[in-house]
Amino acid sequence: MNPWSLVDLPDQTGRIVVVTGATSGIGLVTARELMARGAYVILACRDVAKGEQLRAELGSTGQLSQVRRVDLADLDSVREFAVSLANWRIDILINNAGCFVPNLQHTPQGHELMFGTNVLGPFLLTQLLLQQGAITDRVVWLSSAAHRMGKIDLADPDWHRRRWSPWRAYATSKLGDLVLAYEQQRRFVTDGSLVRSVAAHPGWSSTKLFDPLAERRRGKMLSMLSGVPIVAQSAEDGALPSLYAAGVPELPGGTYVGPSGPGELTGWPRPVGSSAASHDRSTARRFWAMCEELTGLR
Repeated sequence: MNPWSLVDLPDQTGRIVVVTGATSGIGLVTARELMARGAYVILACRDVAKGEQLRAELGSTGQLSQVRRVDLADLDSVREFAVSLANWRIDILINNAGCFVPNLQHTPQGHELMFGTNVLGPFLLTQLLLQQGAITDRVVWLSSAAHRMGKIDLADPDWHRRRWSPWRAYATSKLGDLVLAYEQQRRFVTDGSLVRSVAAHPGWSSTKLFDPLAERRRGKMLSMLSGVPIVAQSAEDGALPSLYAAGVPELPGGTYVGPSGPGELTGWPRPVGSSAASHDRSTARRFWAMCEELTGLR
């Protein structure tokens, strides 16, 4: 198999793409490269002023993109954003936005912050847009190689009884994204839908995701390693799995894309495997139902 790179990303003229978390890191690169190939990109972000500044720096015009506010941690914000797109035809939704925090925090609705931001927000946004008939091609869910260290506890999703740690909570949230991606595809097939659900992970990329740990010993070590090319790749390379997942026309639903190098840390993108837990269909059905209940979709 030949390495896949940006030159292989097809022309996107006429396609409309929503990218959450599009003002930094992998989301920014993803939006930029899709716009460069003619896609109309909705930059979905918390800070509209920052989004407009970046859009200007990218040389984008109103014909190529627009900025809209959404805070994935706040389910009310997600609902408002979805309503604003009620009459749109969206080819691709890229659920890129996510967070990592070193201390236990909660969303406005009271959910553990990484679970609320990384799982419930993207889930609600996806389902609302699908109910509106807005998505026509595919949904891309951003997971992580860390999903292999996650463990879904259906009885305690918000870490009220379990001992919370940032690493376990983050890994579990990314396992949750992958579980939902696979379950979404199974439901598309059952419903006879032509929309596809795929997932991707960036490997280890030099982004600001783990900046909140900068003052901690492990955080300092991660910061140093993130600057070593042999260990971590650039945000540009880290975005390639997302672009592959979003842009390869014949990509089957249910595909998980990640880097091809050792440990899936770096390298050109390709379909990769995932943990046994991510393929547990019984857990997936119950996790889906729980997400429906927690987001008010039931």
